[in-house]
Amino acid sequence: MADKAQVSWEGLRRLWPLLAPEKGALGWAMLAVLINSGLTVLAPYLTAYAIDAFVQGGNYGGVVWMGLLILGVNIVGAYAAYQQVLQMGAVGQRVLYRLRARVFEHLQSLSLEFFQAHKAGDLISRINNDTEKLNQFFSETLVRLFGSVFVMAGAVLFMLALNWQLGLVGLAPVLFMLAFTYFLTPWVRRTNAHSLQQLGQLSAHIQESLAHFKVIVAFNRRDYFRTRFAEVNQASYQAASQAGIANQLFTPIYDFVYQGARLGVLLYGIVLIAQGQLTVGLLIAYFTYLTRFYEPLRQIASLWASFQLALASWDRVEGILNTRANLPILPATAPLSRGAPLLAFENVSFAYPTQPEKAILHGVSFALERGNTYAFVGPTGGGKSTTAALMARLYDPTEGLIRFQGQDLRTIPAAERSAAIGFILQEPFLFSATLHENLIYGHPQYQGYDPEQLQQVLTEQNLDALLARFDQGLNTPIRADQDSLSLGQKQLIAFIRAVLRAPQLLILDEATANIDTVTEQLLAAALERLPASTTRVIIAHRLNTIENADAIFFVNEGTMVAAGDVASALALLKSQTRAS
Repeated sequence: MADKAQVSWEGLRRLWPLLAPEKGALGWAMLAVLINSGLTVLAPYLTAYAIDAFVQGGNYGGVVWMGLLILGVNIVGAYAAYQQVLQMGAVGQRVLYRLRARVFEHLQSLSLEFFQAHKAGDLISRINNDTEKLNQFFSETLVRLFGSVFVMAGAVLFMLALNWQLGLVGLAPVLFMLAFTYFLTPWVRRTNAHSLQQLGQLSAHIQESLAHFKVIVAFNRRDYFRTRFAEVNQASYQAASQAGIANQLFTPIYDFVYQGARLGVLLYGIVLIAQGQLTVGLLIAYFTYLTRFYEPLRQIASLWASFQLALASWDRVEGILNTRANLPILPATAPLSRGAPLLAFENVSFAYPTQPEKAILHGVSFALERGNTYAFVGPTGGGKSTTAALMARLYDPTEGLIRFQGQDLRTIPAAERSAAIGFILQEPFLFSATLHENLIYGHPQYQGYDPEQLQQVLTEQNLDALLARFDQGLNTPIRADQDSLSLGQKQLIAFIRAVLRAPQLLILDEATANIDTVTEQLLAAALERLPASTTRVIIAHRLNTIENADAIFFVNEGTMVAAGDVASALALLKSQTRAS
């Protein structure tokens, strides 16, 4: 249990950097809390004094003045409470803004391995839902928690100072509350964490279903996804119900203890009055202080549950922030060498992190020289796309070394590597923007170019003919979440975007698979107009696309051999087909 408490306070300590910029607002909020709490515990004593000094003596003028004083105390306390809510509401929103920005920025630094291990819907839930739980904690729970503690502390001091025996009678049931809370808190936190996890799974399932709805309709599998959604939704419902029970369980127990304390104070207070050791005004004050003590304690029951929910949310958010990119930039041990091959694999082996026991490449070695065109062919699943991903350093090899111009590829900064290596995927990603904005993405030299200036650049590089496939040219609107363009048009845009960079190494992973023959010829002509030093790597199943390759590699079952010409590559493919 102590470990759980330590984890909770450690979590709060890690949250402090988010609150550090808000020290000024926090200071004002805490001052308002102290003022409000102090006046809240002062009012019952003033009431008791008015009853004993003025009401019982018939001094109604004193009663009026004391009433005005109590009214003034309540007005000042209400204004202080308003200020604390105002300040902390603003603090919560600013913390939420910074936290979401920090999480999203950190996500951009992570490798593909992280995203393969986590569903997009769950990550979205962490960015939206879990950070919102933290916002609620900062804007509402935190100050109310401190305010409740201050009021309770003041009530205890007044109760013990006025009559310590009666004070002990009223406070004795708290021991049961503390024990109950101590033993139940770990379960409440686990329950909330499980509920958040199930909510993330639900979000992930919805995102997956909507993203692939076309496939669902095409295969008429709505029934399957209805069944799967019902299962995930039921699991989320059960987890949320259990969390709701856990979060509300404190309240009825606290109410029971509070009523027991009231009964004890009433019985013992009557005895003390009969013995002349207590006045009626002080007994009334005791009941008020009892309420001032137990009412915040009842609130703390729900606030504590909210605190546990916030910590569970923070654990999920911090799980992202604590994930370090597994593709660090290593210090360079040697300068780039123009005399070395542009890219070389040296005894490279690789297995995906999600399946470390299944090696995709086994001790592969080859070298790519500047200005040459290389083709990688082989059966599906042989390792061609994996080899391309390693070239672009989407992953690091499990064993072996990849060199770029004689230097370890891991020592080249991401910006330099991105500028030097162009990669066109089978299914390119486009942003919801215009064609012009998608083309200049990732090209610092073209960021300030308007469509007319970019059109001139495309004309100079003989890429303008490809724009004829788009009715509105560079102003063509693109929606990433809709099929506004065919897959072939998307590959055209990715192709133009990569060629504009004029990279030293251009990798085409089935980049012309969905493009018609005429357009493919235009792309081939554009490739020919790349700088003579550009090295081209073509991964293709259609052998006619690699007829002019300087060298062909046959990739199969994680091994690579030089295939010679197209005829030899075709023979290897046929022999592999017969063997399988």
